[in-house]
Amino acid sequence: MNIYKINDISELIKGNSYVGRGIVIGKTADSKHACVAYFIMGRSANSRNRVFKERGGSIYTEPFDASKVEDPSLIIYAALRSYQNKLIVTNGDQTDTVYDGLVAGLPFSEALKAREFEPDAPNLTPRISGMLTFEKGDFSYEMSILKSADALGTACNRYTFSYPSLPGLGHFIHTYVCDGNPIPTFQGEPERVAIPSDIDEFTNALWNSLDEDNKISLYVRYIDVDGVRYESRMINKNENN
Repeated sequence: MNIYKINDISELIKGNSYVGRGIVIGKTADSKHACVAYFIMGRSANSRNRVFKERGGSIYTEPFDASKVEDPSLIIYAALRSYQNKLIVTNGDQTDTVYDGLVAGLPFSEALKAREFEPDAPNLTPRISGMLTFEKGDFSYEMSILKSADALGTACNRYTFSYPSLPGLGHFIHTYVCDGNPIPTFQGEPERVAIPSDIDEFTNALWNSLDEDNKISLYVRYIDVDGVRYESRMINKNENN
């Protein structure tokens, strides 16, 4: 078994109808950029009624058709925000929790101690989060998953992973293993994936691998390793149809 294998992200996703929401963070093969990607999927009409919007460099989930919103509590939030030399990406409103924690001087993992998995029994969807820190012309990153300790949601398990940036290597964490009822929660460490130098190559590979019926939106950002300039790609299925 090669524990250091770097996977093609397409191979990890293709044929899996529901990996839920996913975060990818890593460094491009040419060492010029940090990569961060976030996608959302959905099974219900409420979940599918969403698009990504960029405002002031931050990414938000918003209703595609506001008249059809049933419950906004777990589906409308800031997915990506920056604070000083840090870039935060999460699958829920804990983006704001991390941001407020940084403002108060708390590190990433400490800020997340105020949160736990989502209150959506029986699925008890985990909260996944990531943060890049840019300094001295390079970056490092952390990833977190908060998930239920049992099927009843009686306690929260907290896992934080810290990574240096290595050329061509990224890490991929998602909310679910696959579809189901209840939906089985992601297990183990974030998966090692290849990060190509070309943003369009990566964006297309990721989007085209997600299940056609359940995918909703994808955002990819490639940031210069100095943390200043970036380019991005955004795909919203609702706006493309």
